[in-house]
Amino acid sequence: MGILGPDPFGEILDDTLRGRSEQGRGFRIVRAERLSELPLCQLVYIGYTEASQRRQALAELRTKPVLTVGDAPEFLTEGGVIGFIVDERVGMNINLDQARAVSLTIQTKMLEVSSGVLFNGALRRMR
Repeated sequence: MGILGPDPFGEILDDTLRGRSEQGRGFRIVRAERLSELPLCQLVYIGYTEASQRRQALAELRTKPVLTVGDAPEFLTEGGVIGFIVDERVGMNINLDQARAVSLTIQTKMLEVSSGVLFNGALRRMR
């Protein structure tokens, strides 16, 4: 798991994932300021607040099978896969078009609990 740019999680993410595994594989968290410093990751949280940095990183990752995650309001339209919505509760929107473009499978359950899904270029509200 990579965190690109400012890290909003701090030690919380490390503490949460320490000792845990998924499908027999442990988690490793790598932080970097630039994409060129980040090793190949399956999931990258893009924390850039500057839109041009975010768009550049997403453009470089657009053809790679990487689950890109962020919380900028325009994250999905910039090409991210999962955009978090942080209010009183945390929600998410999913860019199914981009996920499919890089051969990522999004579980039906994730689609069902998302606030919206970007599909065929249009954001459809789910709840």
